Amino acid sequence: MVKLNILNMKYFLNRVNACTGKVNMLCPDGKKRNINGEERLQDSLWQQYCQNKNCLRLVLEIPNPTDYMSIISYYVGDC
Repeated sequence: MVKLNILNMKYFLNRVNACTGKVNMLCPDGKKRNINGEERLQDSLWQQYCQNKNCLRLVLEIPNPTDYMSIISYYVGDC
């Protein structure tokens, strides 16, 4: 599990959609939702991102180690 502050939503979602496995977002109600390739969910994240003045905090669970490293590499390079 990893907690991220997303500052570049476009690039973040490009990385998520390039993943081969699930990228689960942990919701406040405890449910997990796969955001990889899910346009409706990603649209909702965009709206939240814009409402929060181009910042969005997410908690992710990324089971595939390669996908995990890809997203972490994005995050380290973006900050």
